[in-house]
Amino acid sequence: MKKFASLGIGLLLLIVGCSDNDDMEVLTPTDNDVTVQNFMWKAMNYWYFWQDEVPDLADDRFSSNTEYTEFLQATPDPEDFYSQIQFTEDRFSFLNEDYEVLLNSFSGVSKSNGLQFFVIDLIADDTDNLFGFVRNVVPGSDADEKGLKRGDVFTGVNGQTLTQSNYIDLLFSDVDSYTLNMGDKDVENRLVVPNDQEITLISEEGLLENPIRVSTTFDINGQKIGYLMYQRFNRSFDSELNEVFAQFVAEGVTDLIIDLRYNPGGSVNTTVLLASMIYGTNTNDLFIKQRWNTKRQASFSASQVEDYFANSVNGSPLNTLNLNKVYIIATNRSASASELLINGLDPYVEVIHVGDVTRGKNEFSITLVDDPENNYQYTSSRENQINPDNRWVIQPLVGRNENSVGFIDYTSGFVPDIEFREDVFNLSVLGDVNEPLLARTIEDITGISSKIRMAPESQDASKVRVFETPVNEIMYLDKTLFEE
Repeated sequence: MKKFASLGIGLLLLIVGCSDNDDMEVLTPTDNDVTVQNFMWKAMNYWYFWQDEVPDLADDRFSSNTEYTEFLQATPDPEDFYSQIQFTEDRFSFLNEDYEVLLNSFSGVSKSNGLQFFVIDLIADDTDNLFGFVRNVVPGSDADEKGLKRGDVFTGVNGQTLTQSNYIDLLFSDVDSYTLNMGDKDVENRLVVPNDQEITLISEEGLLENPIRVSTTFDINGQKIGYLMYQRFNRSFDSELNEVFAQFVAEGVTDLIIDLRYNPGGSVNTTVLLASMIYGTNTNDLFIKQRWNTKRQASFSASQVEDYFANSVNGSPLNTLNLNKVYIIATNRSASASELLINGLDPYVEVIHVGDVTRGKNEFSITLVDDPENNYQYTSSRENQINPDNRWVIQPLVGRNENSVGFIDYTSGFVPDIEFREDVFNLSVLGDVNEPLLARTIEDITGISSKIRMAPESQDASKVRVFETPVNEIMYLDKTLFEE
């Protein structure tokens, strides 16, 4: 399977609606070999946020079925075709050749060995080699059982040294196993030295990652500080998240740190719940609303695109700290729902952002499959209506989120109130009070110096360059939205 992941995060919107194609001419291909392209074009023409800015998606682009068919035939590769009909500023739309694989990833279920890492070019190293720095390991995974831990480094895979030209194939191919060639850190010189250790990792089908990585309360000089390391906004763990806040309430937490440094997004409904657990359960306060393309925006009422703070979760009362200030650790790997939490809370709560500039993903997307009678929207109850000869799925950007005061433009990311860049040569235990990012945050809360220093700007910028690792992270809105 090809890799069709965006580097950002998208948004899955589960929608049930009636067929409404009156605003576009019904085009019928004269060739059955363009089934995939026909599905993609019609779905994008209907939903795409920038539909009116892409000439090839215009309603009047084609004067005949023959002209339309020739256009679809001109680009036989689905990936190339999908790219061709995207807006030039679209950074996050993506696709996959099997919708079931994509849907499983939404709930945190995937084929994985549990290893999460950075791929780094150490410029102090005078070669073109790259190095892997382990940033996290999924508990209970094969990587966990093999003893890998945050801060470990590796220099190669299957005996091949990592380079910019091969690291994607070596680390992100759909294989059942591979062997890491490990290394040792030379912290003083910011180098990695290969050693003789090898660790073979085996991927597990259906690995489920609990997004609640760490939840604890620190008592520092009588000050109760709650800390939650949250990996993904996953609706499957909403009740567990509520239990975390029940514990925070019981322990008398007065200050709160939400650690989203690696959180690429997830459920918008879960975002609303977490915001309510922080701020309060006033269901009359607007959290966010969606802005769609011109054609689709006219189809919805205001109430259909608005989301308010919540007071319950899965039928149980929602636990809240009713805070007027919250600390959020966020980095350039924090995107989508993570940024949505910051933006939605901002009109109501003083949000102190610690870390560095976030990803800047303020668009949401929906999951579209070859089901024209449902306007190409994926709906679980209609799986038997999806064209059995076309399993391709697209995840295009279809709108933007704005907060209660209308702020929507954060495509450049949120700039931190307290800048503190994570140093790959000092990746200590998450949740430990001496972990640098956490320690710097606690320092601001308590006023007690932690003596933790950020890596100097010159050293961080000139010695280490971070390559983004291909990911397939989705943010989705969990509500039924009927078109009028």
